[in-house]
Amino acid sequence: MAEENNMTLEQMLDSLDKCVNMMENGELTLEESFNAFKEGMELVKRCNESIDTVEKEVVKLMDDGSIEPLDKE
Repeated sequence: MAEENNMTLEQMLDSLDKCVNMMENGELTLEESFNAFKEGMELVKRCNESIDTVEKEVVKLMDDGSIEPLDKE
């Protein structure tokens, strides 16, 4: 799920929801739960990065009227 780097924010949130649901149902082994947790944490990180990028672009747009996106790091 999280391996695909060009997922939209909505797709990442959907994948995160699936990870949480799998862990909550209690049918995963310890190793599977740990892997789902790791995947979920990576998704959270990527969601935050995506939101931060958009937020910076919005702030820049509001500050100077520019519509050019900030350079991606």
